[in-house]
Amino acid sequence: MTRHPGDASTPWWVRLTSELDSDDKRATALAKELTLRQLNWNPAPGVWSVGQCIEHLCISNEQYVVAMSRSLMNRQPVVVQAITPGWFGRWFIRRFIEPSSDMKPVRAPKKIRPRPQVELTVLDRFLSSNQKGRELVDHARKYDINRIRFTNPFIPVIRFTVGTGLEILTAHQRRHLLQAERVRKSLEFP
Repeated sequence: MTRHPGDASTPWWVRLTSELDSDDKRATALAKELTLRQLNWNPAPGVWSVGQCIEHLCISNEQYVVAMSRSLMNRQPVVVQAITPGWFGRWFIRRFIEPSSDMKPVRAPKKIRPRPQVELTVLDRFLSSNQKGRELVDHARKYDINRIRFTNPFIPVIRFTVGTGLEILTAHQRRHLLQAERVRKSLEFP
């Protein structure tokens, strides 16, 4: 989204928008030229293909963006300069979302598991979901995202602040784009 010189931008808005833009470029570099066979190639049983990693992000982005957008409805505008997740949000991101070498693999909730075969249109769907993510980030910068909560669409007993949800969204993309890059770099990749 183009900004006018007079527009005020919060540091977190600039960072998250830049991360989403970077993720668009990474996903495009990963999947744009792939054949259907390459997009769906699995390096081992139970390991996701490039296409499955991207589809998983599409599904989770679509669900998270809708849940966070709803929580911002009918709120009073209050701008915050930084996202400050609470202890639980920081722990959740570190334990389940952020890419890390000490992270134990965790099975994705059934609602967001990709299909066994992904269509070539998955990249367009990802780019569209990221555009909606950017629109949410742009809209959310008008609110106190450190106080407004939403219900996690995959684990309904968990409620996060919108700020934490935005951090989850971008960290989750880093994790699964890195996973897809490892699949592409596999020596057996067709």
